[in-house]
Amino acid sequence: MNPIKTLRRLDSKRIWILIKHCVTSPWFILPTLSATKRCMRISTQLYGRLHYKNGPANAFRHAFWNYLIAKRCLKWQKNNEAVLSWTKKITDWHEGAFPNRELAKKMDLHNNEVGRFLFQNQPSQTENQITDTLKQMALASVKVDAISDLQSLQNRLIHIIDEA
Repeated sequence: MNPIKTLRRLDSKRIWILIKHCVTSPWFILPTLSATKRCMRISTQLYGRLHYKNGPANAFRHAFWNYLIAKRCLKWQKNNEAVLSWTKKITDWHEGAFPNRELAKKMDLHNNEVGRFLFQNQPSQTENQITDTLKQMALASVKVDAISDLQSLQNRLIHIIDEA
């Protein structure tokens, strides 16, 4: 993950929004970057490049990413509400800054929310415990399409394609 290379892909509006987020919560920048790098490393170790596709491995990665951001930011500010607000803000920003097809974006936002839900309800899980939990959830991930009722799948991981 090269942050400079990633930022070069953004338009000026998205960069200004990111700057605003970072200026208002500077203590969360380093733990967020650390969580992002760790998430990518673990996802690649577990799933290879499958986590870049829209299958269960991608669902795992998005939920794990949100959980890790919240967990690492909590070390800097002992306020679950502030941490979860930041995690939602920065991951929602990411989904808007790097556009996807509509269904893929809905899937990512849904799985991000699952990660935050798990953190909210199980903030003391270790990284190994949440990894095991999310691996099991990925195995039970539900395949969705454009007409699926995502609200009925609340707190469950979802995916668009099956992985071979």
